[in-house]
Amino acid sequence: MSAESLPSAPARLPEGRRPESDVSAGVGLAGLLGLFVWILVCRTYPLIADTLGLSGALSGARGVLSGPYAALAAMVFTAGPMVAWSVLVDRVHLRPSTGIDWTLRRPFAETWPISLVKLVGLWATFAGLAALYGLGRWYWDGSYVFAMEVLAAALIPLMALSVPYVLWLDRFMVEPRDSTWHFGAMIAGREGWEKSQLAKHWRAWLIKGFFGAFMISILPGGFAQVVEASPAQMLGNPVELAMFLVALLFVIDVQIGTVGYLLTLRPLDAHIRSGNPFLGGWIAALLCYPPFVWGIIGNGNQILSYERNVAGWSYWLEGQPALLWLWAGMIVFLTLVYAWATVAFGIRFSNLTYRGVLTNGPYRFTRHPAYLSKNLFWWLTVMPFLVTSNSAADAVRNCFFLLLVNAIYYWRARTEEAHLLAEDAKYREYHAWMEQRGLITAPLARLMRAIGRSPGSARGAVAEPAE
Repeated sequence: MSAESLPSAPARLPEGRRPESDVSAGVGLAGLLGLFVWILVCRTYPLIADTLGLSGALSGARGVLSGPYAALAAMVFTAGPMVAWSVLVDRVHLRPSTGIDWTLRRPFAETWPISLVKLVGLWATFAGLAALYGLGRWYWDGSYVFAMEVLAAALIPLMALSVPYVLWLDRFMVEPRDSTWHFGAMIAGREGWEKSQLAKHWRAWLIKGFFGAFMISILPGGFAQVVEASPAQMLGNPVELAMFLVALLFVIDVQIGTVGYLLTLRPLDAHIRSGNPFLGGWIAALLCYPPFVWGIIGNGNQILSYERNVAGWSYWLEGQPALLWLWAGMIVFLTLVYAWATVAFGIRFSNLTYRGVLTNGPYRFTRHPAYLSKNLFWWLTVMPFLVTSNSAADAVRNCFFLLLVNAIYYWRARTEEAHLLAEDAKYREYHAWMEQRGLITAPLARLMRAIGRSPGSARGAVAEPAE
């Protein structure tokens, strides 16, 4: 089935307000506050250690906490407040969309055979992902090594904790025979498993395994840069200040995004309801991430290299303070929108997945704030139309290939929209509402109609982000 063959959103003008978001603004803000608290602790750790009289090995001699495990610990400070807000304020565990009915309380004797089959499927999934990590050479080089160390250390605890978790949760699930059960039933030779459920299971876990490892691998770099930076020394330098703020916003994006990949739990209503079923969606998304992106997009001999003989915005605007500050402000603003889009997802951030409908935050203005801001960011920072070689051919090539990269994101958006329109009536209502009333989306839709094309959609505003 192609993306274009799916039904489009209704054309009529939706009445009333925007559909309510499945994720409240408080979730992401709670995580943001927790992250800032931890960053402050890490930056002031020498002072804290001296005040508390900790030993020299732990105090000022060690300096700020900017190591990879400090970045990993930041996820606890980010996830904890988001989970607390989701359960205590939004009470997401009571939503029917969880697939849980807390009044059921089935007898343990009734559910443990189901749970046992499900654990077989879950542990076999862990083994399958471990095999894929072992086969992928790129997972054992560079920043990925840290991710492999973390996941290897987490494997046994996860297997141990999965036993009480599954045994407990199955007593309350409306349908405990989920896609993991179907995979376990196939392995155990039980009857009743379905191929469609196996596909659903592996789509979800391949997404989580592939992108989860990538997100963990990029946690340490940006976190160390933010913790070790001295913003006070940058206040008079628009370039350095802008780059620090960009780094900070990317840390926010990565931290909250990583939590989203890991907390795919039903009691939090954050489980993966479905993975994108379209091959085109997978191809478009994977082109933008390692290892595939390494040979396709970049500054070198990659196919879509748009940074040949460029120098960047600070080089071309040097000596023009007003323009430098203006340009720095635009770059930081675009990055802020990009990070805001991630924060708005709270604990539901992940690529290629449907995990509920998001209509607030920057998604009230456009269905695709992250894609839009990211692609504009590249144009402003790289400035591919200006080259140090004085070659018009280089400038044309750079712009052409950056436009192709933009087109890949448009392709991703189309397939994601097709997935989401097919999954949720609320999303179809939101899609139609934005076509008519979205501050950015509506004018673009009218423009596309005016030139005789059906309005293309971009990044879908459900829990299916792509970075």
